[in-house]
Amino acid sequence: MGKDGFNLVVVANRLPVDMSITEDGTVDWQRSPGGLVTALEPVMQGADGAWVGWSGAPDLTADPFDVDGMRLVPVSLNQTEIERYYEGFSNDTLWPLYHDVIAPPAFHRQWWDSYRKVNQRFAEAAASQAAHGAIVWVQDYQLQLVPKLLRNLRPDLRIGFFNHIPFPPLEIFQQLPWRRQVLEGLLGADLIGFQRGGDASNFVRAVRRLTDLTTRGQHVMIEATDDAPARTVRAAPFPISIDSHHFDELARSPQVQARAREIRTDLGDPEIVMLGVDRLDYTKGIRHRIKAYGELLQDGRLDPAKCTLVQVASPSRENVGAYQELRDHVETLVGRINGEYGEIGHSAIHYLHHSYPPEEMAALYLAADVMLVTSLRDGMNLVAKEYVAARSDTAGVLVLSEFTGAADELAGAIMVNPHDIDGMKDAIYRAATMDSREQRKRMRRLRRKVLTDDVAKWSASFLTTLGGIPDPAHSPAPTTLAMTQEYS
Repeated sequence: MGKDGFNLVVVANRLPVDMSITEDGTVDWQRSPGGLVTALEPVMQGADGAWVGWSGAPDLTADPFDVDGMRLVPVSLNQTEIERYYEGFSNDTLWPLYHDVIAPPAFHRQWWDSYRKVNQRFAEAAASQAAHGAIVWVQDYQLQLVPKLLRNLRPDLRIGFFNHIPFPPLEIFQQLPWRRQVLEGLLGADLIGFQRGGDASNFVRAVRRLTDLTTRGQHVMIEATDDAPARTVRAAPFPISIDSHHFDELARSPQVQARAREIRTDLGDPEIVMLGVDRLDYTKGIRHRIKAYGELLQDGRLDPAKCTLVQVASPSRENVGAYQELRDHVETLVGRINGEYGEIGHSAIHYLHHSYPPEEMAALYLAADVMLVTSLRDGMNLVAKEYVAARSDTAGVLVLSEFTGAADELAGAIMVNPHDIDGMKDAIYRAATMDSREQRKRMRRLRRKVLTDDVAKWSASFLTTLGGIPDPAHSPAPTTLAMTQEYS
């Protein structure tokens, strides 16, 4: 830390640790590394960085502390704010709205008021940590107001924002009663990153229609005021990835490969193992996938004695009504199919409602002949990339929804429209019966992409474009990730 603050500040809804209060009243924490911290940790360690985020627990107040070369700055939320800002506005208003209204969004003024107040608190925490002229990188839809609030507090900062989920078409976005405030909040940034070119285009179109600002391609012109000079905001795609080399190495380990063989044995050594790995979320198309698989069994195209589907559905947002309904529906569907096609010692579907560590996930990927990613709408879907990174044997087939961000990059997959059940059945059957030569050809193409464009390249590309400090091990060319393409 410099004498007046940190040179790089990341602002995210959650800290990269889970915090709790022990019985004696002290604060305890455990690392909870995800894709974002994997991408940013080496950059932050090299650039003198701080991470601002919620602890994950209600009413927990703690002073900033250091973990592995990063300063962690907890932001406290009370139970009401968790219900209104997080479960309410973020996950019952913005999430369904931004995912094409697969479930109806709820619009409540109390939720918006809490969202606005919590965003102000995050902005103030970031402003207090940033050195003069520092880079501040704000992450995701929970914090869309932070860029403008932060600019009001600290006009000296260079501010980036990355939206990890889709940005909806204008006709959907304009349903939001606070649409202009959200746009103005985002336009406080110098650079706004999206998963797909279409998301960036949707944002620019919304700005053009709902504000008086001038746009040119990817750029939005902000006119000078008495308080601030004129500036230009850029909205562009930066498709996120995974730590693909780490996952590749993990899947090559003898322990993981032995576990993959053990999984197939535990499943009864079927000829074909299919796999779905998702948060239990209505955007993931789990019901559509299970319906298509069940009909393939019913039609006799797949033999339930020779084929099994493993569906991992990790718990998600269980306090939100739409998620409770989804779980009931999925479990009823699984029970019906297993009742009709299961046998003693063999289930047509193995349904697992919990999460697994990376080692077990890598083994599951290795054990699966067919990976089913059938999202109805997804910003990226990193599971698809994890499956590819795990398959150093170049076997396996990826069935991928065209409504994922990954579909723009993973051209070796079999693309599906999950709303077209008959088309999805044909794609699943094709994947299950694909010869090994075509599998290897497709998987080699997929692996070239995933291993080349890893998560370190993503973070370096964004920070380089923003004017920050790239990871020296991954210095992208100026045209990396189609950054020169214009969007009207």
